[in-house]
Amino acid sequence: MSSVAIKPSASVKQVFIEIGLLALSAVLFALSYPNVINTWGFFPLAFICLTPLFIVVHRCGWGRVFVYGITYGYVSYALFNYWLGAFHPLAGVIVYVIYASYFLVLVPLLKLADRLFPRYGYLLQAGLWVAYEFLKTKGFLGYPYGNLGYSQYLFLPFIQISSVFGVWFVSLMVVLPSVFIGNALKNGVSGFKPFIKKNKLFIYIYAAVFIAVLIFGFASPSDFSDSPQIKLGFVQHNADSWKGGTRQFENNKDKLIALSEKALAEDPDIQMMIWSETCFVPGIDWHTRYRTDPERYRLVKELKDFFATQKIPYVIGNDDGQLEPDSSGEPERVDYNAVLLYDGELKQTYRKIHLVPFTEHFPYQKIMPRFYQALKDRDYHWWKQGTEYTVFDAAGVRFSTPICFEDVFGYLSRNFVNAGAQILVNMTNDSWSGSIPSEMQHMAMGVFRAVENRRTMVRGTNAGITCTIEPDGKITSMIDPFEENYMISTVPIYESTDTLYTKWGDWFAVTVLIASLAVLAAGIVYKISRRVRSAT
Repeated sequence: MSSVAIKPSASVKQVFIEIGLLALSAVLFALSYPNVINTWGFFPLAFICLTPLFIVVHRCGWGRVFVYGITYGYVSYALFNYWLGAFHPLAGVIVYVIYASYFLVLVPLLKLADRLFPRYGYLLQAGLWVAYEFLKTKGFLGYPYGNLGYSQYLFLPFIQISSVFGVWFVSLMVVLPSVFIGNALKNGVSGFKPFIKKNKLFIYIYAAVFIAVLIFGFASPSDFSDSPQIKLGFVQHNADSWKGGTRQFENNKDKLIALSEKALAEDPDIQMMIWSETCFVPGIDWHTRYRTDPERYRLVKELKDFFATQKIPYVIGNDDGQLEPDSSGEPERVDYNAVLLYDGELKQTYRKIHLVPFTEHFPYQKIMPRFYQALKDRDYHWWKQGTEYTVFDAAGVRFSTPICFEDVFGYLSRNFVNAGAQILVNMTNDSWSGSIPSEMQHMAMGVFRAVENRRTMVRGTNAGITCTIEPDGKITSMIDPFEENYMISTVPIYESTDTLYTKWGDWFAVTVLIASLAVLAAGIVYKISRRVRSAT
């Protein structure tokens, strides 16, 4: 009887330990990025944040691994992306559930890698993790937040290798210590030293690669003083442009103009002024042509009259409403999230290509009409998708303007550079989050777009983070978040280097994905064939 009583007790204890390890990993994961304790984040934690998770993966049985996957995915992103609830409670629930689903698949695969390859399974686990990070950026649900490499945005010598491999090699280097230590501790502390002795070669190779990455980083371009320079003005009017109505839109317009005039009064040599995403909401082109709302037309006219008096170009975010034929050929109004270049008059327009899922578009209306209507009822603003990689030409520089979270996707900035952009100008409205960590997490990914393409990245936002980032990822100037202010900054127009990433894109991630799945499949086939031979 006593032995029967002990087993359930031991099992419960083990479950509590495993749950504690998962919670620890989720907390360390969240702390590795900008967070409520430190808005810059604790980036060294990223190298070990997944160690507790991998210990659990090694130790738990198949009966619990699926539950643990769901739990870890939900909790880790609820801590890391806690600010999504500020946009709408539904947004947070959707993202957390999506990541619970991802980890429902990923964590069992990590365990399968451990079972198939007891000695070197940790290498396959690292590959599977990078493959997962790559795949989760694709398609309608693409969402790069939480990729481990982005935690290292302040570790400049380390991230220069992104110009060759993209962020993916940085992620691989960051996850490897976690999988290695997790494997070393899978049999407890007593098994740690024997495992280290058996795997000294890995430690030596990792150390050598780490040093080589740093050498590459220190040897990469970091002095851009000899490059042509451009002086830019930035206006951060600290307002969520979509809140309010005509009166609020007028207040925003007045703030934008007043701050611009203050900046120009301080420095008349500013060559171009940068505002932010949808800083002015009433569609300028729409209300100019159709004048369906007299009050909004008045605001549009006042703004256009201001631009007509200016001697420098202005780059602004705006709702671009257009009449286009619907499926039956009848004209209907469609709206684009757009950036407009005004140089006295409207010169060029960019329309956002990669829309935010659920909140900016939902293409499955016919398949899920009720869910579609639920999103519409929550006043989400649907945009039509743009198609052209616009390169603006003004003030002696060619530049492109990824809008909002478009700068979190490497392929977009790469395509803009390949189209001829010398500078990347991210136009963002993150004020809805009410969270500095949210804005910092977004900016951190912009750092990688600069490094990957060796191009200056500047960010014009309505409430943060308005900043300038040089081609080596160094943040050179910044307006404090949630502050109404302006900034004047001179940045380099650097295009002396065409990076391998700009030329080849996510080639490394694709290679890791194919190799990891091939090794996993080979392991499964080998295991099955051994069992068949044993049975016969």
